This record gives sequence, structure tokens and C-alpha cells, in this order.
Amino acid sequence: MGKKINLLVFSGDYDKLYAALLIANGARDMEMEVSMFFAFWGLLIMRDPEKAVGEGKSTYEKMFGAVTPKGPEDLGLSRMNMMGMGKSMMLDMMKDDNAPSLQKLLDGARKNKVKFYGCKLSAEVMGFKKEEMLPELEVVDVKAYIGDAVNSDMQLFI
Repeated sequence: MGKKINLLVFSGDYDKLYAALLIANGARDMEMEVSMFFAFWGLLIMRDPEKAVGEGKSTYEKMFGAVTPKGPEDLGLSRMNMMGMGKSMMLDMMKDDNAPSLQKLLDGARKNKVKFYGCKLSAEVMGFKKEEMLPELEVVDVKAYIGDAVNSDMQLFI
């Protein structure tokens, strides 16, 4: 098909990331090239829940890392989260409809060779080290994102 889609993912909410990955996987199924640029809260989904890095971090960075979600299953809903009860209800409804989990969508995007980019400044400000992120994530500056976006047929902000 030769088309390219670029998604700027700023949200760290389960439901918004679900939509972003659903679009990314759908576009790959249509043989489109897909890149996702994760900034600030969007970076939360790219954290590897099995890896925690404390060495070389400031006290604030260590505290921030300890209280922010690690990986897709720790993320809350954007609306009606109700201290996790809303998400639990949503997951039950998704299970009833045989909808894939956010983790399955992320795994699919990784398998389907979606290109993952992380905002360098966002990662630095939030204290995230390359070692604690998924290996597919390439940390780049905003100029690299803009270069990718202007060469895409479609750009979406989520």
C-alpha cells in the first residue's frame, strides 16, 4: 500500500493507549508503515514491568519511578476509573466480548514491527532510563519525531 501513519501518544490512560494500539495494529494489517512517538505520560506503557533502575537517579526520580505505573496492566482509565474499580469492570466487559487486552495489543504491535520512539526530553524529565524501557523503544529528540511526522500520510495525536 505504501502509506505511512504516525501517532503521537501523550496519554498514559489505559483506554486511550488501547485506541492507539488498536489503530497501529489495524494499520499494520493494512500493510501501512506505523510509527508511534511516546511523550510524557505515554511513555508509561513502554516501561518494562520486570526492570527497575534506581542507580544514577535523583531522589525525586526514584520516588517518581516508584509511584508511576509500570507497563500496560498498571494503567488506569481516563474516565470513571474509581480507584481501579472502573477499570476492573471495563476488563470484565472486554473479556465478555472476547476483546484483546492492552498487553496483547502491545505484544501484537511489537510482533508486527510497529516503530516505537520515545521523547528524549520526556524520558529525561521523568527520570526513565533506556534500560527500564522495552527494547523496541528508540529514544529520539523532537526533531526526529517531526521528521517522521512530516513524511507520514496521516498524523494522529492521542
